[in-house]
Amino acid sequence: MFLQIHFLTSYHASLLNRDDVGLAKRINFGGVPRLRVSSQCQKRHWREWMLEKTELPRGFRTRHFFSRIVKRRLVANGMDEQAAHDLVLHLSQKLLTTAGDKTALDKETLAMKQPVLFGKPEADYFVQLVQEAAAQAQGDIKSATAYIDEQFKKGRKNFQALLQQAGFNNPVAGFEGAMFGRFVTSDILTRVDAPVHVAHAFTTHALDTEVDFFTVVDDLAGDEMGAAHANDMELGGGVFYGYVVVDVPLLLSNLTGCEREEWKQQDSAEARDLLAFLINATAQVTPGAKLGATAPYARAECVLLEVGDKQPRSLANAFLRPVKGQQPMQLSIEAMARYMSALDEMYGGSDEKRFVSIAPIHTWPGEQEAISSLPIAIDNSLTAIFGE
Repeated sequence: MFLQIHFLTSYHASLLNRDDVGLAKRINFGGVPRLRVSSQCQKRHWREWMLEKTELPRGFRTRHFFSRIVKRRLVANGMDEQAAHDLVLHLSQKLLTTAGDKTALDKETLAMKQPVLFGKPEADYFVQLVQEAAAQAQGDIKSATAYIDEQFKKGRKNFQALLQQAGFNNPVAGFEGAMFGRFVTSDILTRVDAPVHVAHAFTTHALDTEVDFFTVVDDLAGDEMGAAHANDMELGGGVFYGYVVVDVPLLLSNLTGCEREEWKQQDSAEARDLLAFLINATAQVTPGAKLGATAPYARAECVLLEVGDKQPRSLANAFLRPVKGQQPMQLSIEAMARYMSALDEMYGGSDEKRFVSIAPIHTWPGEQEAISSLPIAIDNSLTAIFGE
């Protein structure tokens, strides 16, 4: 079962996503350059917005997980700082070791070489484990590390089961891990496959940017002539097509710990809430560099939701030939609907249930899709997935 989200959003003069030299990100598509917003950029802003909405445990994507979360909590709970450092160092090396490699972490600062996503339940478990080890060893570091080794030995084949036995339920990697996955090469840590797949958004028409030259005036310069600072930035605008796919059984598996084949038997309340948040985020949350200078806040004017068991497919090729004209949003809506109908005709119709929400200033040319407000479209799509 898949949920597909297609959305069209128009942005005014802005710099939504920059590359390494400060220019707007772009991609060639159909032989024509387009503005682009990376999937990483979109997911980052969606996660931050959803973090304020859900009560599910969060995740921490950071290099400093062991020093600023685990060790800091142990010291705050009364453990000697050096003992906490030594035990957390041993724990982190056991977690990050792959084929005997213990170089993934700085021994002095406990900082990892690259950010890794850990969930709050995992942080809670590590704090509890170190405290138990220290209490049982009564100050003997070697005995404490041996206790940690024994616990990890039990969980080597199924670290997630070890946490659950200790009373920490899913999603152990936080809701971010449950939705967007976690890639690890550790012998112990659980890899989490991402059920939410996000495409890079791009403009439905050809790239059209300009360089904005700006200056800064020194308020205390007196009669001094000229600017105190001068610089420039690239600005662009247009209609962006975005696409998201959710593997619903995998999402339920990540949230509850069930086998994906058993997803229909699980309590779907949390998954339903997360999917509603995700759809709203795609439609309303702005990914944007230079927020203070461009205020690039916009909402999607067309959202198409599809629910079904068939292999998902993007509608990006609707814009392989770039849209041209004075009403790019309406033209983009028509191109998307026309391309979807063409695929249906080629493959013999579609079993997906479709729900469209569109701003009344535009028209939807399709005939079989249910058109409603976004809240109703979201509710109908989730009912099609989970039932009443």
